[in-house]
Amino acid sequence: MEGSAQSLGSPASVAAMDPSDALGALTEAIVAADRLIAQMQASREMLLALALALVPSLLNDDGVPTGADAVQADSRAAELAERSVAAEIGTATRTSDRTIQRQMADAVDLVVRFPSTLQALSEGRISLAQTRIIRDAAADLDDDSVRTGYEARVVAHAENSAPQRLRRFAVREAERVRPEAIGRRFERARAERRVWVSPLPDGMAELTAVLPAAVAHGIHGRLTEMARGLKDETRSRADNDRGDSCGEVRTLDQLRADLLADLLLTGAPRGVDDPDGQLAAIRARVDVTIPVEVLLRSSDEPGAPQGDPGRRGTRRGELGTERDSSVRNHGIGRHQGPVPELNGQFSLDPDTARRLAGAESSWNRVLTDPLSGAVLAVDRYRPNADLRRHLSSRDSRCRFPGCGIRAPELDLDHTEDAALGGATAAGNLAGLCRRHHVLKHHSRWTVRQMGRGFLEWTSPTGRIHRDDPPVPATRTMTPPSRDLDPPPF
Repeated sequence: MEGSAQSLGSPASVAAMDPSDALGALTEAIVAADRLIAQMQASREMLLALALALVPSLLNDDGVPTGADAVQADSRAAELAERSVAAEIGTATRTSDRTIQRQMADAVDLVVRFPSTLQALSEGRISLAQTRIIRDAAADLDDDSVRTGYEARVVAHAENSAPQRLRRFAVREAERVRPEAIGRRFERARAERRVWVSPLPDGMAELTAVLPAAVAHGIHGRLTEMARGLKDETRSRADNDRGDSCGEVRTLDQLRADLLADLLLTGAPRGVDDPDGQLAAIRARVDVTIPVEVLLRSSDEPGAPQGDPGRRGTRRGELGTERDSSVRNHGIGRHQGPVPELNGQFSLDPDTARRLAGAESSWNRVLTDPLSGAVLAVDRYRPNADLRRHLSSRDSRCRFPGCGIRAPELDLDHTEDAALGGATAAGNLAGLCRRHHVLKHHSRWTVRQMGRGFLEWTSPTGRIHRDDPPVPATRTMTPPSRDLDPPPF
């Protein structure tokens, strides 16, 4: 590949070539680069498989009980050793250790069960994307001879097929040789139906649902029909009222999204065992972190909502002009400043944040000082201790390097064990997800507090990794006296 790229010379020399010759040379260089990338990816898969093979040699059998307890202890020790290996690689490569652990398992599966596919990847005849398609389509083919025949046919097809076309071919080939009837497999797969949310930029998020195919297509079809009906209705109404063709300006995609949100947020559930209608009374509940500056900003400033400035959303009158003046004197308001957050993960636009502050009662508020970063006030659906609330706002995600599990799912861990004299204080507590809480206590990973919420982790091989408090950073502060005025909301 390097020789092909060098033979092309500089961009100026390429421009001087015959266009057809230049395009041909560039195409050959790109093909060579893709081949080299595939070969390196195959090497990485084999290295990940080797890393997982190290796990048994890292186990410590001292003090392991005998009998049935020994089996359970061995299994737990193996899992912890595997997590520790994944954490070592993940922190070194700036990758989630969960991702590395999954990649190691996938690599072993590829090496052991799909050797012909790995060989084709290592020779650059197929890409990593094609490799994953071949493996995923036949993940449940346990018969070695059946899987080998499938692999030979699909790998040959992959060498001259784009990934999207390969996927259809691989699924058909796997279905053709699969021993279990699709009805049984459907019932098993149906048990895995679920819904989850993933963050997107600019205050948006992606709601994903795994459903039976007929139900998913039915939902999409109904939303499409409703969206088209709405466009037709508004267009007809506009024609009758004004004699023009103005009507619904939203696209079908936008209408489908808006209709889905309306139906899910306001509709009563049907087809479930809820004779008293209690499910329909459940309201959505989220955590919204709003920098106090956002609430202080008046309605005539850029980005502030129009309407009554005395609404609870701005709280200008209650907070007082002295605090507002302090904020303005530091230049805040002339730039974007702190951004509200949803569930400690997703950016939220200021208008929505103010609207929630002024009108909603089913969310939790965490007000942060834009100058010091300290927590000013927090209210909750079920109030906890001040320290727990402060740490929840400071550690809005797991404090292990690379982990993004959010605050409601964290354990408050004593960095220095309480049984050994560790204080129950902000300087000795950190939020950890259950996975990394267990890893800290049952492996050779160690952590120490550096002050102001900064943590320093040391891996079993001696690598040092610092984890900073998630933005916006908050400083350790003494809980306010009960004699002081209540929070301003």
